[in-house]
Amino acid sequence: MSNRLPFSEALLSTVGTPKESKLLDSSPRSRVWWVQPAHGQPVIVKQITDVGDTAADADTRFARELTGLRLAGRASGPAVAPAVLATDPSSRVVVLEYVEDLGETGDWMPAYAESLARLHSLTGPADAGTLPVEPGPTAADAESFLALARALDVPVPAAVHGELAGLIDRLDPTPHHALLHGDPCPGNDLRTADGIRFVDFERASLGNGLTELAYFRIAFPTCWCALSVTAAPLAEVEDVYRSTWRGLTGKDVPGDLADACAGWLIQGDALVERAHRGTVDQLARVPVEDFEWGYVTARERLVHRLGVVADTTRDHDHLHAVGHLSSALADRLLARWPKLRPLPTPDARPW
Repeated sequence: MSNRLPFSEALLSTVGTPKESKLLDSSPRSRVWWVQPAHGQPVIVKQITDVGDTAADADTRFARELTGLRLAGRASGPAVAPAVLATDPSSRVVVLEYVEDLGETGDWMPAYAESLARLHSLTGPADAGTLPVEPGPTAADAESFLALARALDVPVPAAVHGELAGLIDRLDPTPHHALLHGDPCPGNDLRTADGIRFVDFERASLGNGLTELAYFRIAFPTCWCALSVTAAPLAEVEDVYRSTWRGLTGKDVPGDLADACAGWLIQGDALVERAHRGTVDQLARVPVEDFEWGYVTARERLVHRLGVVADTTRDHDHLHAVGHLSSALADRLLARWPKLRPLPTPDARPW
């Protein structure tokens, strides 16, 4: 595929003639350039491609990105995403303001949690239909989780079946209208003097913000860089998120964080990168093979998530049996594969 800047006459008239450009690192499904026009400030040019995708799916990702960015542009006070300067839907190109990333800033998580809450608060019921609803776990996910227990010879308490059915009902996203990023991973953020701005909104959706607040506990489930956040740092970021949300909306965050964590646990697709999701039952692979994504393995991710769910459901009215099963599964995995490593801590975040 050509790395030539995809500038139409309309973009040239809006942005100006490029004086200098540099192709930046990005996923295979997009191309991103830093561009210095002959006059004015630098900009970022992003083109959504159909590499590994159908043209229709690429069109959908472009539409979601553009809608997510424009909804994020509602933020009053510090921005939570770069501003959209121009678009060319025919070639799936969006031109964004250039935001200088400060790079490593020490304790990045509180600012991250604050911007996440601010992003989530920007939409409400009146925005229903502007973006797809975030898909939650399904009955098929629950069955895959139970099949994993059977494959590892871990007894399944009778109450688990009903608890999982109740979990799926409670995680129905349709009553919620928070603006979700869809992939709020370290690396999809820019650290600025005014706070965090998020980029890459190709998976933007509407749903419950706890789905993404849970990333801190459940080790960033859609991200190659799984990170374990515990103890005081975890309590701080969750307090920052909740207080920011309350200050902006006047309400407490709806839903149950234990439910959100359990929802991520039973989704096997959260063990692999996006290109492999929806292809096979990923949980069914765990007893027979370990597979890497980033610098950790599927079993290592799974052990962490099982431990989180066991801890968060210890006194939970609706997930007590699921918590017991999660604890037993974690013990079985560690007994069978004792060399599994704990996940890296946040200070190991890639920059």
